[in-house]
Amino acid sequence: MLPENGRSTEDLLAELARLKEGDLPVREGRVAAYVYDPGRPHVREAGRRAYLEMLEVNGLDPTAFPSTVALEGRVVGAVAAVLGGDAGTPGIFTSGGTESIMLAVKAARDSWTPPAAGPGAEGAGGPRDVPEVVLPVTAHPAFRKACHYLGLAPVTVPVDPVTLRAVPSAVAGAVGPRTALVVASAPSYPHGVVDPVPEIAAIAAGRGVPCHVDACVGGWVLPWLEGAPPFDLSVPGVTSISCDLHKYGYAPKGASVVLFAREGLRRAAYYASADWPGYTVINSTVQSSKGAGPLAGAWATLQALGASGYRELAAEATAAADRLRAGVADIPGLRVLGEPDAPLVALASSDPEVDVFVLADEVARAGWFLQVQLSYAGIPPNLHLTLTGVSLAGVEALLEVLADAVAAVRGRRPDLPGGLAGAVEGLDLSAVDDRGFADLLSAVGVTLGGPGGSPTAAVNTILDGLAPAAREALLVRFLSVLNSPHTP
Repeated sequence: MLPENGRSTEDLLAELARLKEGDLPVREGRVAAYVYDPGRPHVREAGRRAYLEMLEVNGLDPTAFPSTVALEGRVVGAVAAVLGGDAGTPGIFTSGGTESIMLAVKAARDSWTPPAAGPGAEGAGGPRDVPEVVLPVTAHPAFRKACHYLGLAPVTVPVDPVTLRAVPSAVAGAVGPRTALVVASAPSYPHGVVDPVPEIAAIAAGRGVPCHVDACVGGWVLPWLEGAPPFDLSVPGVTSISCDLHKYGYAPKGASVVLFAREGLRRAAYYASADWPGYTVINSTVQSSKGAGPLAGAWATLQALGASGYRELAAEATAAADRLRAGVADIPGLRVLGEPDAPLVALASSDPEVDVFVLADEVARAGWFLQVQLSYAGIPPNLHLTLTGVSLAGVEALLEVLADAVAAVRGRRPDLPGGLAGAVEGLDLSAVDDRGFADLLSAVGVTLGGPGGSPTAAVNTILDGLAPAAREALLVRFLSVLNSPHTP
């Protein structure tokens, strides 16, 4: 509520501290998703102070605030130099991976020419004037979101069931006259494996189609690792690449870069409008007004760490991931999916008596948060871990927790009220009001407004039994109820 009179800064900060008491911890590596902790206080401080220094600067008009142009040039230039570009490589600083991906998809769409009418002009998704994006099923949903927003049709292809990498022959079979963009991941977020980028980019180039590499999660860790698969702009046929600096770049949130192989593609990502009586609009991103804090924070973090700092952090994260994989091999009932190329690991059950959803709750009770990933297209449900610079110090403790948790949950199943799963599967959401939906959530142990890391085994079991479209409908309704001020 808006108070009648203003409140003191001390009072406001105290309330923020109380609100954060239910959040998951953002330090020390006990949350294996969402947050990236370098474990170096001076780096966090540099990013924070730079962020605040530029808090009131608006990047809407770069001619009014030339500092934003200078900072963006420095950040984009640093990223380009590491990701196979050069001093002339064009790029855009964005608010995150999804925005970077949306701009890459827009650039591809606006550079695409519809096929002439005739045999084969119709593609997998409809009329010939609807462009398509070919992507592995493991590609980030941001591509589907971009297609949804921008009017393209996603065409998904399967991955190898063992390696979980994209299959070049499947990509080749999906590329057609309506293909506007081909996508590869470096790595895929779910399993940490890098798709065969050279082969996929060559297929795209051979058909005259742009190829985007989604390196949002891995673009700032793979370059510092020896023996990492080729994936960047130095690979022939790669025309754009996205890289988040608020992930393994350890910058404050809201920092990503999308690079393009040529200036024409970057121009196609821009938007301009002079068709109204107000100020002429020219935007390099989806946003118009945008604070310069994230840009300054990213620049300061890059400068505070330097190449040697990133090499050290990448080595520490990789050592943690290697030790985790080796330790999991000694825990009966657990296995690692695929062979990760980056410090991201997915743990699945190798024993029908070990339920990963129950395991996630048991691990959470010990103070660790692992991200649940539901089954999809033959890939079993699993637990995702993103290992960072601080993970190495705690990996032995995590392995002990995992071993104890597996032993504790063996033979246990989620506590589901009788018949609830079947009732949810046939539920008509349009007939359920918000209060009724909140009651349904309570029946599976979900407390609206409860602390982060609360038990979710029951609800995940129900979701796992549903088709993706049904999962999406339930989750959209959940988010609506969660953010409703009228929910009791």
